[in-house]
Amino acid sequence: MEFTHRRTFIKAAGATAAFSAFPNILLGAQANNAKLKIGLVGCGGRGTGAAQQALSADDNTVLWAIGDVFETQIPKALNNLKRFEGRLEAPKERQFSGLDAFQKVIESGVDVILLASPPGFRPEHMRAAVEAGKHVFAEKPMAVDVAGVKSVVETARLAKEKGLTLQHGYCWRFDTAVREGYGKLLAGELGRVVSVYGTYLGNVPKPSTSIDQRDPTWSDVEWQIRNWMGHEWLAGGPLLEQAIHTVDKVSWAMGDADPIAARGGGGRGQREDDGNVWDHYDVTYEYPGGVFCHVGQRQHAGCFNEVVDRVFCEKGTLEAPGRVLIKDPSGKMTWAFRGQGSNMYQVCHNEWFAAIRKGEELNTGDLMVRSTMLGILGREAAHTGQRVTWEQLWKSEQDHAPDTLKLSDAHPVAPVPKPGAHKI
Repeated sequence: MEFTHRRTFIKAAGATAAFSAFPNILLGAQANNAKLKIGLVGCGGRGTGAAQQALSADDNTVLWAIGDVFETQIPKALNNLKRFEGRLEAPKERQFSGLDAFQKVIESGVDVILLASPPGFRPEHMRAAVEAGKHVFAEKPMAVDVAGVKSVVETARLAKEKGLTLQHGYCWRFDTAVREGYGKLLAGELGRVVSVYGTYLGNVPKPSTSIDQRDPTWSDVEWQIRNWMGHEWLAGGPLLEQAIHTVDKVSWAMGDADPIAARGGGGRGQREDDGNVWDHYDVTYEYPGGVFCHVGQRQHAGCFNEVVDRVFCEKGTLEAPGRVLIKDPSGKMTWAFRGQGSNMYQVCHNEWFAAIRKGEELNTGDLMVRSTMLGILGREAAHTGQRVTWEQLWKSEQDHAPDTLKLSDAHPVAPVPKPGAHKI
């Protein structure tokens, strides 16, 4: 099967409006009591976790097919899913490896598909799954560049036309406590949002392998995929790949309105690998009404860690996640979540499968697009050292993720972005 190049999916002109004007086409009654066949693409920790949650969300599901670039990942994933023995119906003939594994999983007869491979592949995988008529769960972020986001815009539109569900992986939107806190915020109980400061300060989640450990038989492409978090064309960088959760909550706090612009900085404070991503960012997003929202991101060892959002409002401050609470302007706590907590990852899949079973419309394409693009906006403002506007970014033809690479190909690492010289 041939795939249209991502750049041809949607033109830059008018792209910002495309995801806000989808036709309201309701899903037809479907699924009912039928056994749903799940396909998993990407067998790392998040992919295996998504499979666990999908199988737990609906008892009448089976893992039908599984795929990863590397064959060795598949038995590891299946072993981690062994508690679902009896519902693991993915024999050797439906275990696929290689860069085309996603297509083989799609063609294996699955009904729903979980996309959890490196995000540089996500737009192509989403497009192929929706074209084939599959319900899709897509991990965050949904792209690493502007061309990828524009592809997702078109894929989300196509999913609506086909009556397919499209669920996102911005997990904090499914956390019971965080939902209640943000619900109070968005209901206006704290008055107008004045500013936001969100932090994602942590250690390196997956240290890159030293160049000395590269097997001489591995091509550039294989080596980079094995160390995908260190390469922008695969991961998008840590602001987009990990701290996108904080970026997404900035958007949530602002009612998912379009920003005006971003500015910021950052660099490589500790990274010494052969990749090209930064390891820290400080970004400020500018919104209408003179509201400025700040995100501090860091992946450094031996440093203070914190993941907290502080939403400053006229009548108080919301703090989340962790202990979700509200303080008045004097700093006195006036409310705290005291209800039953939840597994946000599980809630995500519970709601997704419930929608599929009921034939309800569930298409989160607009959220996928806006939050991913917001992460790219912050990254590009930092990389260029310029004030980059939302409109300017949407007009860009930025395309970092090659569409035609083979696992055996040479692929030189792009230079580390240098403010003042880097172009979008």
